[in-house]
Amino acid sequence: MKILSIIGARPQFVKEAIIQNEIRKYPEIEEVVVHTGQHYDSNMSGIFFDVLDMEAPKYNLGVKGATHGEMTGKMLVELEKIMIQEKPDVVLLYGDTNSTLAGAVAASKLKIRIAHVEAGLRQDPKDMPEEINRVLTDRISTYLFAPSKLAVENLKQEGLEKNVYFTGDVMFDIFEKMKPRFDDSLLKELDLEEGRYIMMTLHRDFNVDDPEILGGILREVNRVSEELPVVFPIHPRTKKMIRKFGLEEHTGNIRIIEPIDYLKLMGLTEKCFKVITDSGGYQKEAYFAGKSAIVIMPDTSWRELTDHGLNRLTDHTRLYENTMDRKEAPHLEGIYGEGDASVKIIDILIKDWKKQN
Repeated sequence: MKILSIIGARPQFVKEAIIQNEIRKYPEIEEVVVHTGQHYDSNMSGIFFDVLDMEAPKYNLGVKGATHGEMTGKMLVELEKIMIQEKPDVVLLYGDTNSTLAGAVAASKLKIRIAHVEAGLRQDPKDMPEEINRVLTDRISTYLFAPSKLAVENLKQEGLEKNVYFTGDVMFDIFEKMKPRFDDSLLKELDLEEGRYIMMTLHRDFNVDDPEILGGILREVNRVSEELPVVFPIHPRTKKMIRKFGLEEHTGNIRIIEPIDYLKLMGLTEKCFKVITDSGGYQKEAYFAGKSAIVIMPDTSWRELTDHGLNRLTDHTRLYENTMDRKEAPHLEGIYGEGDASVKIIDILIKDWKKQN
């Protein structure tokens, strides 16, 4: 059985790492990994190959820095060439990026089975690039691997019930596997006190591409920083926009650092008070670490967490208020499975492949 796995953005490297670990248990599976290049720098992507014991991709398309349409189109052209050459039995896709959609379209046109990890997530607004990517990918996927029961229900409401599996979340798998290796060394380096600082990430276009919104977020976070340190591993896109809009004056109290690898990020997250983020993955990783996340988004695909009051949605005007509110819902276990999603996914794929052959 040959699996072609496509990755391109930071969370996909983490997911692929745990899937690779499971695939290695099966000598009858050959995996070919393609890195589209959608998001790459040595801290955001390259580090995962080393720290998480990932094998280097066979192909690196180097597609980045373009509009959504141009990026997706270039990926589609190159992925089709690779699929024709490699002739995989299954194309394995993660999440909701342009890489995901390009892989799904290329595979469907070539009549190759598509496995979508993280299927069934839905959120508003419906014109978000991520929402468009995930909905279209789900529609043409052969296997829909849902991380939560709500995701299964979302698919059911859209008439998608065949080959839908509640596997749990592979991100929880990797969290559990790597937890003994989490690195909190930056705690001392940054002079932080456990439970007395906040972690923050920010990169979404609707937050950082508008000077009024980005300025509002920074002012609110700067205000939070007067009471609790805010550690901000800054995304290259956000760094660029702060400079472009001349908003440096609103970052004076924020402890801005360069992007850090997964182990360091999780090490700091486990010891923090709360998380501020607009990242789909990080708001969930905060939950894994037992922390509440203040999510700067109009909606979230991880509605289980906001429905239970574990995380809280906000806009930039109420960011300080929501962050400093110490009322928190009790933690709930098991929302995203038991840490064996990768085992279930590969087991389903290999059993079905054996039936077909």
